[in-house]
Amino acid sequence: MKKRKHDLRWMIGVALMGAIIVLLANTPLGMIQLPVIKATTTHIPVILGAILFGPLAGSLLGAVFGVCSMVSNTVAPTLLSFAFSPFLSTTGIPGALKAVWISVGCRIMIGLVSGWLWIALRRIHIRGKALTEWAALPVVGFIGSMTNTFFVMGSIYLLLAKEYAAAKNVPMTAVFGLVMGTVTGAGVMEAIAALILVTALGKVLLQVVKKLDFS
Repeated sequence: MKKRKHDLRWMIGVALMGAIIVLLANTPLGMIQLPVIKATTTHIPVILGAILFGPLAGSLLGAVFGVCSMVSNTVAPTLLSFAFSPFLSTTGIPGALKAVWISVGCRIMIGLVSGWLWIALRRIHIRGKALTEWAALPVVGFIGSMTNTFFVMGSIYLLLAKEYAAAKNVPMTAVFGLVMGTVTGAGVMEAIAALILVTALGKVLLQVVKKLDFS
């Protein structure tokens, strides 16, 4: 009976987080349009879901985020949407597969990294005391967000550098600097926002989830 309650709580929690991701992905709050790329806050529920319900839940929510990103870049394309939508590939099937990895695979990694990092941090003991939630939450929020940035921009650099250079109309030698500029600019700002939001919301949601009872 206890396991059934746990499973029900897990399914309801993941479904609610998934609904929030879809909502954010379809509002200006979730996908913020910048000149050449869409900055996002949609990874926040992925990180929170991984903390509350584990790495598997985080991975599923990351996949939901990825599909939403793919749809968004397909129906409202920007300069770099070819990297996120297989339907806008400029290199056929190979490019389409790369786009699926960047839009969905990289977002799954957010949930995996955040979930396992949370588990690892909660097992750390300092002077016999477990690391507090207030200490672990900001770390997971920041690293979870940077996971999104590093995997997405790193994959674009490794897999689509030539297409990226063509889209930006720059030489190949400039691609690394542009990618790092995105990582250290928009990526760090997203991570700081995630640190604050995950810490504030996570503390409350952890207490709520602990008190839920489906008896």
